[in-house]
Amino acid sequence: MKKRMKRITALALAAMMTFSLAACGSNGKDADDAGKSKDGKTTIKITWWGGQSRHDYTQKLLDAYEESHPDIEFEALPAGWDGYFEKLSTQAASGSMPDIVQMDYLYISTYAKNDSVADLQPYIDDGTIDVSKIDENLLNSGKINDKMAGLVLSSSVLAVGYNPTVLEKAGVEAPTSDWTWKDYIELNQKAAETTGKESALIAAGVTGDTNVFNYWVRQHGGQLFNEDQTSLGYDDDSITADYFAMWKDMMDKNIAPDPDEFAQIKTLGDEASPVVKDEAATMIEWNNYTAKMSNVNDKLKLATPPLGDNADDKGLWIKPGMFFSVSENSKVKKECAEFIDWFINSEEANDIIMAERGTPVSSDIRQYMVDSGKLSPQQVDMFNYIDEAEKLSGTTPAPDPSGIAEVNEAFNNAGNTVFYGQATPEEAAKTFRADVEEILARNSQ
Repeated sequence: MKKRMKRITALALAAMMTFSLAACGSNGKDADDAGKSKDGKTTIKITWWGGQSRHDYTQKLLDAYEESHPDIEFEALPAGWDGYFEKLSTQAASGSMPDIVQMDYLYISTYAKNDSVADLQPYIDDGTIDVSKIDENLLNSGKINDKMAGLVLSSSVLAVGYNPTVLEKAGVEAPTSDWTWKDYIELNQKAAETTGKESALIAAGVTGDTNVFNYWVRQHGGQLFNEDQTSLGYDDDSITADYFAMWKDMMDKNIAPDPDEFAQIKTLGDEASPVVKDEAATMIEWNNYTAKMSNVNDKLKLATPPLGDNADDKGLWIKPGMFFSVSENSKVKKECAEFIDWFINSEEANDIIMAERGTPVSSDIRQYMVDSGKLSPQQVDMFNYIDEAEKLSGTTPAPDPSGIAEVNEAFNNAGNTVFYGQATPEEAAKTFRADVEEILARNSQ
């Protein structure tokens, strides 16, 4: 099933790339009709991914905005991560994408280059969106080919969320910022022996996307993609092979779940994952993980990810957490821009959302929230984590290239051949390189 979904992703995105803006505009009448409700209010369709906690927070946010802007109403279209971009790519190809879409750094380049999302720079220039309190480098992470394809909403950093209760039962100490991958494996092995369940988890799965692998590559002195994004940015295939081999070994020792076991875990939902339920020790996620889970388990803690062999190769980077992009076909772009400004800069909005999507990008809002005393201990940890992670962070990589969904599929397929014993790590690494180079060459034309 997961392989089938991945294929659908690739095919849908490929199809999207074949559609011109003019073709997308063929649905303009529907978009125009969608701009006004029967009572004359401006309707904004908005979609986002997340668990139930995010859905609840976001609905409260939309309700508050409607109350203060009685001429606006939202059509909320919440979704989970699985299937989100498959559906969005199909909507983009048919010109039916919602007005405001929550966008990930993995995919923003694809949607920008295919003219599926609008340029928000005019709304910055005319003052509709105030970006004066946003770090310029972070702000420009949404700029693709001189188009502001999305407004960054938060910053995130890879982190390890861990369960102190499980560690205590296993008799192991909490990780520190100088722990290594060897330490990570040993900690999770002891935890798995204690609970009887796999303990080393990654939110997206070992090969579900390339974020953790990119961290691994950077720890080995490389970048995932080269500067012009036409090939992998490292030459040594042993980097890939060693990554596959490490996780295969953990799966064989029941330290980490295999793909089938992980698929079953995912069906439980984030709020019922083994780490949250005191059945596993660690989850590699983003630094908002403990804040997201605080409503069901307020004991979870954050640690920086394991270090590589060479401490000089800083694998971490400050990642744009997510963006709001606006559909190129939207008939209510101005209204969308006004909402995005409110989301970023309003104390009212941030009192509701409480950094659920990551560390706020506005320096004024960050300071307001710290001073307010309204943050939970987990949210304070999330804010403080940024300072700790910066010490271990290098430059932020460019947005992923067009075709990243296919690259992720190739990565997942290559990894699975190792995890299911169909190929050696070395064979899978060569296959991955060949597949990626073909994908990037095709999508760069």
